[in-house]
Amino acid sequence: MLRPFKVLSESDLERALLRKGVGAMAAGRRACGDCGRTPLVGERIFRFRRGAVVCALCAGSRSTAPEAVETVRSGERGHTVRPVLRHAA
Repeated sequence: MLRPFKVLSESDLERALLRKGVGAMAAGRRACGDCGRTPLVGERIFRFRRGAVVCALCAGSRSTAPEAVETVRSGERGHTVRPVLRHAA
């Protein structure tokens, strides 16, 4: 049996697309394990034992030293246009 067709208004469609986009962005983000904040591009994140990743603001409250320190990179890294150097012939 067919379900009745639901007509969406323009604002309903915009809201649905916005929710879908925000959900997709949130799924791929790296959040702080302590406060849940998303570190900004260029900010340092600290990796502790058992895979805990915390932002620079929360790292100071930890009593142990981090195993690794990384810089947050943008999603476009590696996908940019690079100039090609031409050698003189």
